[in-house]
Amino acid sequence: MTRSCGRDNGGGPIDGSWELLGLRGRTGPEFVVEQKVLNKAIWAMVTLCEKKDAYTAEHQLRVAQLAYALGKELGLSEQQNDGICVMGMVHDIGKVTLPGEILNKPGRLSAEEFNLVKSHSKVGHDVLKNLEFPWPVAQVVLHHHERLDGSGYPTGLRGDEIILEARIVAVADVFDSMVSHRPYRPAHSPEEALEEIVRCRDILYDPDVVNCLCRISEKCHFVRAYR
Repeated sequence: MTRSCGRDNGGGPIDGSWELLGLRGRTGPEFVVEQKVLNKAIWAMVTLCEKKDAYTAEHQLRVAQLAYALGKELGLSEQQNDGICVMGMVHDIGKVTLPGEILNKPGRLSAEEFNLVKSHSKVGHDVLKNLEFPWPVAQVVLHHHERLDGSGYPTGLRGDEIILEARIVAVADVFDSMVSHRPYRPAHSPEEALEEIVRCRDILYDPDVVNCLCRISEKCHFVRAYR
């Protein structure tokens, strides 16, 4: 698995090095230690997830790539986009506690099993909440399954109650999930995934973020790259 959030033509944030994402302009020995510790913590979580379930680990990195691209298209700062990339890299880290037979079950989940799967956002939040990131990483991990109409989980937040970074990761997460083959369903085509997300624009998903996804697809042939 390639450890990268993708370095596009505009210069993406990480290339697999041990340089901490985003904390530009700071120097000194204490900061160097802080960089190394936090960056190693991020990659330790990615590696742990990879050992548990390769699909989830690879999915997280693809979500990080797409979320970063969406943030750039929205015109967010480089500092914000670096954070969004980290959020994507660990958004499903709570799934390391789920049994493999549930993660990869070929049939429909029972209500009990689905409730267990939904717990992953809270578990991920609890893992990350005491790490001092310069971005709201734990909050995004907790809320990336919230939806604008309040139908998401774990809290049923609505609209702007969901922070922007979580709304960005949500769209990237849904798109990549839909175009990925899973044991319980075949992959949707990129065109089908984009059409479904557009259909739910301003209902489930932030319309500005969805519009950015459409523009990225048109400008960069992003949908074609997922074939």
